[in-house]
Amino acid sequence: MSKIIKQMEMDALKKDFHGVSDAVVLSVKGMSCLGDATFRTNLRKKNIRVKVVKNSLTCKVFGEIGLNIAAESPYWVGPTTMVFGAGSVAELSQAVEGELKAPKTAPLYKDKVTIKGAIADGQAVPFETALKMPTRAQAIGAVLAAVLGPAAAVVGGLVSAGGQVAGQIQKISEKTESAVAEAAPPTEAPAPAQ
Repeated sequence: MSKIIKQMEMDALKKDFHGVSDAVVLSVKGMSCLGDATFRTNLRKKNIRVKVVKNSLTCKVFGEIGLNIAAESPYWVGPTTMVFGAGSVAELSQAVEGELKAPKTAPLYKDKVTIKGAIADGQAVPFETALKMPTRAQAIGAVLAAVLGPAAAVVGGLVSAGGQVAGQIQKISEKTESAVAEAAPPTEAPAPAQ
């Protein structure tokens, strides 16, 4: 391969992986055309891209764009397919696992697709860890719960104390109303006119 072609391929990889910090790394061997097309189409519907890469060039490009995957990593052994896109590595991992285990399509991929691992925020992580990571929506929800939790406790404490005071005032006012009603002399009804 000439230097010009290598440089063109590296430029294309830089363009494709620009801004990508999360990915799933697969090894695909012996998949049929139908299996490959089905895999790509089903993931594309979820805004996820699949790209077969040349290990040596991709390793160099990743080093240049800040993805810290060592050259001696097992990710770069054998054929490599990168799956990237979606909102987070968790969403991406769940989509890939869901596609590989879907009852309709699982026979197409059986013994042909091996998951090497995942890349989360530019660092290599085991695929099982990527599956357990929170999605973007879950992470935002956890942060909001942590921020709003103490405030909700304070408001709850204030409201409950205010409710107790209001209840006591109501009891006192009911007692005074009944005491006033008992202390008042009975009034006579006027005689009917003839």
